[in-house]
Amino acid sequence: MTGGLTAMGELDVAWFERTFEQVKNWGRWGAGDERGALNLLTPERTAAAAATVRRGRAVSCAFDLERDPGPDNPYPAHHYMIGAGDAGRHSILPGFEQSTDYFGVACHGMNVTHLDALCHVFVNGLMYNGVSAEQVVSTGALRNSVLSTSDGISGRGVLLDIPLVRGVDWLAASDRVTPEDLEAAERALDVRVEPGDILLVSTGRARRRRSEGGAFIAEGLAGLDGTCVPWLRERDIAVLGGDGISDPLGGPTVTPWPVPIHQCVIAAMGVHLVDNLDLAVLADACSDEARWSFLLTIAPLRIPGATGCAVNPIAIF
Repeated sequence: MTGGLTAMGELDVAWFERTFEQVKNWGRWGAGDERGALNLLTPERTAAAAATVRRGRAVSCAFDLERDPGPDNPYPAHHYMIGAGDAGRHSILPGFEQSTDYFGVACHGMNVTHLDALCHVFVNGLMYNGVSAEQVVSTGALRNSVLSTSDGISGRGVLLDIPLVRGVDWLAASDRVTPEDLEAAERALDVRVEPGDILLVSTGRARRRRSEGGAFIAEGLAGLDGTCVPWLRERDIAVLGGDGISDPLGGPTVTPWPVPIHQCVIAAMGVHLVDNLDLAVLADACSDEARWSFLLTIAPLRIPGATGCAVNPIAIF
């Protein structure tokens, strides 16, 4: 290992170790901070994003919670009826008729649209801000839980649609999105990723999923190349989202850095990730509106100790 590129052109262990240290935000907002890069999304930036709303058009960026197992959904959501109109009325008050239900979800994975809390990923036994992994116990996370987002996330969302810029419907499983791709998308879509932005990167997965179903995930999934990590830190994004998990699946990896976007962006930078977004509908709306930035709101549930949460991000134009 040379500390740079291997003979095959892949990033090596030394590069990831050095980059992890270079992009760290540990201590940037204080030793006890648990919000990470959300500190960049100041009230002023939220207000500026809200001021861009012109038509009030709202677009969901989430997949439906699916109850049936599938190739990309091995742990489907639970949804059970406690009381329903076709099975007898469920009532706790005489004369009051209602239906009630229960649902549960394993949010992490390749199907549910969810937010990763900063306690979700450890590197060398530490999570964001140098907190020990032992602070996540059998009853939940004591630090860096999803409660760090309890007031919600609202700011300027930016969508970079890489397949659109490349002139394809979706990226192949072996494709990797590079910093050059991100900057080419900025130029083509006339938008620039700025500090405090919520950056969404489309690989076309949602389009392909609508066309073919989810079985193609067995081939792998396109995602951000590890070389994007310094670029993301330079732009000082507040949140990163994608139609997959941002990291590519399949193909060669570097041990112990198999998912460097998750490892570097969450654990080092303190950037919350939003995985498995439905960016096809959003991309259509951006094309209709001729703009690729918008107000984006994300409201995770207040679940003490949770490592993540299913979410329904809403873009407003």
